[in-house]
Amino acid sequence: MDASSPVADETASAWVLKGMRGVLSAPALILVTAHLGFAGLAREAGIGWFEASFMVFTIWALPANIILLGSITAGLSLAATALAVGLSSLRLMPMVIALLPELRGPGTRKRTLLVLSHFIAITAWVVSMERLPTVPREHRTHFFAGFAVTLCTMNTLAVAIAFNLMGQLPALATGALAFLTPVYFLTSLYGSARELSGKLALLTGMLAIPPANWLAPEFDILIAGIVGGFVAFACGRFIDARRAGA
Repeated sequence: MDASSPVADETASAWVLKGMRGVLSAPALILVTAHLGFAGLAREAGIGWFEASFMVFTIWALPANIILLGSITAGLSLAATALAVGLSSLRLMPMVIALLPELRGPGTRKRTLLVLSHFIAITAWVVSMERLPTVPREHRTHFFAGFAVTLCTMNTLAVAIAFNLMGQLPALATGALAFLTPVYFLTSLYGSARELSGKLALLTGMLAIPPANWLAPEFDILIAGIVGGFVAFACGRFIDARRAGA
């Protein structure tokens, strides 16, 4: 892109505002709806609204928050909880590795990339990878900060507000909102999976939960994830090999 073009000449503030307007998109609004469900789950689990909102902003990964919430209600140890949440967030590492080079521009400081890496999650990654090629490289951090930080803040506030309003809603409405979280979780993971093994892992992981819960209730999600992921990976490689040899 020509540096003298009108688009490149726009100020950093203009690109931050463009990024902020990006939250008015279907993926961002779906994520907000899913967090309303998380607010319902947190309320039913006995977590306070401040703690629930703090979890959203600091962890900023809905699946990890669900695992943390489940670990708290199950009474798991701190070490087991930290391990489960940490392992669930490892899936974000490839996204960070892929996105940071796209954000880096001339003179971009490492501390800026380090701060922005906290806000890289599925929705922010998908939207950014789609839109960043149209953004001048020197303004990509401004655009991403406008979008991702606003998205995180908006969901944090949504959880705080919804949490305090749910006491006035019928029980059926609260349950319906809570159901939106696992629906978003499954559909977003399925949609973001690039390989067959990733899609199979959703099925094998869910099938592995009942026996894992029977064997080790305190580590059922961790065991189901590892076993289901291994089976899905093996099945995916076998199917791909059969297709390649056909």
